[in-house]
Amino acid sequence: MIKALNISKKYGELNVLNSLNLEVKKGEVVSIVGASGAGKTTLLQILGTLDKPNEGNLFINETDITLLSSKKLAAFRNKEIGFIFQFHQLLPEFTALENVCIPAYIAGKSKSEAEKEALDYLKFLKLEHRISHKPAELSGGEQQRVAVARALINQPSVVLADEPSGNLDSKNAKELHDLFFELREKFDQTFIIVTHNDELANMADRKLTIQDGVIVE
Repeated sequence: MIKALNISKKYGELNVLNSLNLEVKKGEVVSIVGASGAGKTTLLQILGTLDKPNEGNLFINETDITLLSSKKLAAFRNKEIGFIFQFHQLLPEFTALENVCIPAYIAGKSKSEAEKEALDYLKFLKLEHRISHKPAELSGGEQQRVAVARALINQPSVVLADEPSGNLDSKNAKELHDLFFELREKFDQTFIIVTHNDELANMADRKLTIQDGVIVE
């Protein structure tokens, strides 16, 4: 479902990724680990179409992302890719329900359709009693689950998570880790997770290590 071929990325004279190759199947949970500065987040940004490689090609569902115009790329990203960050990145002035709806509105869904789908995900994540609460009124674990619902609402091909439990205590981190696998079972969701958390990394179907800008299985 995802195929990255000979991906290279450099910033000035610094080579971060060196002809890196990666394939991910639909429904697979893949963790990516490596030392700080090894290129994990850079790879995730390229897979998420937030950054472009200097060389190489990226295919998602057989679409060569590197050939899309900026406008088509933005539409593709909104529909096909979900993001979960270490810090939830929820908009503080909006409720949990409204935050989850935002990607659906960008995709052109009506208010009623977006709210129905958002509520379905929030119920699945056991947050139906918190839909009218703003982020400051939610616990850290609840905020991150709202962010998960937001990542899922457009039924993306892949969810990319960058240190998703890095800001959570051990109990909430464990619940979030288990949740990824529940979502895979229920929705056949694909996850690529960058993490320093050994427990989460080892739970994945495959754990990949980035070293010197390439992946070492």
